Amino acid sequence: MSKIIASAAIRGAHKIITRAEKEWQAAMEKWGANEPVGFPGTAYYLPIIYGITGLKVEKLGDMETVLAKCKSILPPPVREEHPLPYLAPALDAGMATFFAEELIEAIGYLAQPDFYTKQEDVTEDNIWLGAADDVILRKRGIEFVDGTAPGFAAVLGAAPNPGIAAKIAQELQQRNLYVFMAGEYNGKRFAEQLVEAGVQIGWGTRLVSFGPDTSATVFAMGFATRAAMSFGGVEAGDFRKILIYNKDRVFAFALPLGYVTDEWYANAAGAINWGFPVIADTPIPEVLPTGICTYEHVVSNVAHDKIVARAVEVRGLKTTVTEMPIPVAFGPAFEGERVRKEDVYLECGGGKSLMVEWVTTKDMDEVEDGKVEVVGPDISDVTEGATLPLAIVVEFAGRQMQADNEPILERQIHHLLNYAQGVMHIGQRDIAWLRIGKAAAEKGFKLNHIGILLHAKMHQDFGQIFDKVQVKLYTEADKVEEIAQKARAVYKERDARISGMSDEETDTYYSCTLCQSFAPTHVCVISPERTGLCGSYNWMDCKAASEINPTGPNQPVEKGATVDEKLGQWQGVNAFINKASRGNIDHYNLYSIMHDPPTTCGCCECVAAVLPQCNGIMIVNRGYKEDTPCGMKFTTLARTVGGGVSTPGFVGHSKYSICQRKFISADGGIKRVVWMPKMLKEEIADRLKARAEEVGISDLPDMIADETIGVTEEEILPFLQKKGHPALSMDPILE
Repeated sequence: MSKIIASAAIRGAHKIITRAEKEWQAAMEKWGANEPVGFPGTAYYLPIIYGITGLKVEKLGDMETVLAKCKSILPPPVREEHPLPYLAPALDAGMATFFAEELIEAIGYLAQPDFYTKQEDVTEDNIWLGAADDVILRKRGIEFVDGTAPGFAAVLGAAPNPGIAAKIAQELQQRNLYVFMAGEYNGKRFAEQLVEAGVQIGWGTRLVSFGPDTSATVFAMGFATRAAMSFGGVEAGDFRKILIYNKDRVFAFALPLGYVTDEWYANAAGAINWGFPVIADTPIPEVLPTGICTYEHVVSNVAHDKIVARAVEVRGLKTTVTEMPIPVAFGPAFEGERVRKEDVYLECGGGKSLMVEWVTTKDMDEVEDGKVEVVGPDISDVTEGATLPLAIVVEFAGRQMQADNEPILERQIHHLLNYAQGVMHIGQRDIAWLRIGKAAAEKGFKLNHIGILLHAKMHQDFGQIFDKVQVKLYTEADKVEEIAQKARAVYKERDARISGMSDEETDTYYSCTLCQSFAPTHVCVISPERTGLCGSYNWMDCKAASEINPTGPNQPVEKGATVDEKLGQWQGVNAFINKASRGNIDHYNLYSIMHDPPTTCGCCECVAAVLPQCNGIMIVNRGYKEDTPCGMKFTTLARTVGGGVSTPGFVGHSKYSICQRKFISADGGIKRVVWMPKMLKEEIADRLKARAEEVGISDLPDMIADETIGVTEEEILPFLQKKGHPALSMDPILE
């Protein structure tokens, strides 16, 4: 490694560790050793320290051990006559830098609790998001597992001007990469430049503004470290596996933009430990030999119009830029973008007009592949701020096309339209809502481009199940209403077909093993009356996915002979579970929480847990962050039971499953539910009421306690007794 780089990195590490120690001493004087510390909403303590060393920093006093660790691995400043090599001490300095910066940021949360938004989105007066909580980690981290997001760019500093910043960001987005931003250069910050250029930032657009200072870089590295533990199944303290996982699986790189300070060099040396190379726009010394990183370690003086391509090349990252013949950028990175009211050029649906989407199957001779037809006024025919009704009809034809595939394909309209920059889509069916932004209209985006992108992406993603597709868009009110009437009749038939399916009448279930990359023994078996734990897959989805990708994670599972009808156990399912879990799990029961329940992975939407005193169960969803009657918050529950094991008394499940007929039916079903967060109860209110009426207890929703009643069994039991909750008179749930 260059002596100049090594010297600067070690100097920077000394400065940062000195700062951390001073801030810790001041914090100790103010709050004392027992003051709790940590990043909000995470079960990973201070994640880099926890992941690399196994140390749990829970209180201010715990930081003393970490500071001692920093000093023990921090090399002395490089002497003028110091011999080569310099790589190892520079890497140690980088690691110590990250430990110290985590302490600095944790103390910062104490000193200024509201400095960061602590959520996915920026606000009008605060663009700094801070550390990602566990909800964000699960939601976004899975994209690094399934390939939706191939990696991330950690940007330090600022571009020469907002225009260049916007171009770099868009190029990274088009490659589906996340952009993690921190630090400043010459009084400017990359995230602030994007805002100035009118670019939306936040987790939804993959432009993540962690913090204004260099120390916020640890939020990016902490995210990568947690990914190894959460999705790679690596134990805390196994630093070698964490670093190798990131080198091989998390394709990230650092982009320092502007003059590289000693502190930047220290952070860059830290990133190299994880296998993340550094690509700079300034003429700093280069480190071209391979070693820790896949290829070069430090590449410098790269022009801004070439820096993204060069970074991708140096990281050894394979990305594809979706070339779409439309006048706006296109890709998953734009899915979270919002078109705000003041930025709207054209609006359809959303209560202001009727909007409907309908996928239907036609005979081969009725469909002309690639044909896009717009009937009625287009964007160019209306003025800014206009409202139009809209019907999007997508007609498929093919020998493999089936009616069961229609709702699956119809659901894709939502995602695919949101992939277009400047286009916002919400909802589906006849409650859809579309906004076209002024910037998109100015670039020439028209309604026919919706048909063009749907045709291209449907063929790309689902071409195995159809041969031809054409798209018709209607904006005349009477025609839109006519389409809506036809579509509603089909929606009703679909719902009856799906809701009418039962596990007993279905011989084939489907698997989902997508989460095995981070829960190796987890096998999800999905039946018509038991959706996937993540809430993303039901039986119909898996059937379609299996047809599209026969060798993928959704495989048909033949039930075979019944072992126990009440518990939900079959010989064929057992055989598949045993094989797919590599012999770690030989069976489980689909319908029970008490008797060998299904395995749970960390992606579950909800966790149910038995409450013995109440003779029932509680349910907590991922979005609820407070205490629960079982004594554990959601993060603790998910960490405890979410590793791909079968844990009697606990089970992970989706929100939709709560009101399915087979939900813990072997243990009493919906009548056992005695507590759930108010937010969850309100979200599923209609289905919960319908299910309660189905089991003959119409006022059951009012009998279920929530946090306004209490968060301990002792607090909620009197309420249940007063309401006459049916669980209290059922057979003991604990035998």
